[in-house]
Amino acid sequence: MSSIDTSLPDEIASSVGESEDDERLSKDVIFELLKNRRRREVLAYLLEAEETVTLGELAEQIAAWENDTDVNALSSDQRKRVYVALYQTHLPKMDDAGIVEYDQDRGLISLSDNADLLMMYLDTDSHQQDRWDRWYGVLSAVGIVLVGGAFVGVPLLAAIPTFGIAAAVLVALFGLSVAHAVTNRKQERNVNGKLSRIE
Repeated sequence: MSSIDTSLPDEIASSVGESEDDERLSKDVIFELLKNRRRREVLAYLLEAEETVTLGELAEQIAAWENDTDVNALSSDQRKRVYVALYQTHLPKMDDAGIVEYDQDRGLISLSDNADLLMMYLDTDSHQQDRWDRWYGVLSAVGIVLVGGAFVGVPLLAAIPTFGIAAAVLVALFGLSVAHAVTNRKQERNVNGKLSRIE
């Protein structure tokens, strides 16, 4: 095999070395790692797998994505090209930065402690989507139906005062707003905690 330089650029290597103790990464390291598509695909695959994977299965999936084909339709050259690049270059760099745990001898890869610092920059389908707009929409529609039904005299709803139904809808809306605010505060603290680990 040919010898490929797997070291990070000097300013990035020094930044990673300084940051191992306190789990901090510089923006230079983060953007150096994210600028390469294969490294972003490694993160996306590991995030979806949520477990330790083998180098072989990782290389096959990335090769399939790159060639817009199925894993079973890959040629040996397509597999080998990605395998060698991951083995010699990308995974050692990601391991040095504390993004993945890479056991080169056994060919095992898993996400590491600093991976969350890169995940927040990725737009992956695996990340939970903020869908509060749907909850507000559903609650508004239900409120309109209930209040409207009581107003026009729908049998079950006519027995309850319209004011009581409107008050219940407003209380539900208030409860949803409080839940939304609490969730946003937790997410904000989570993001701020991650940002505090970026130099």
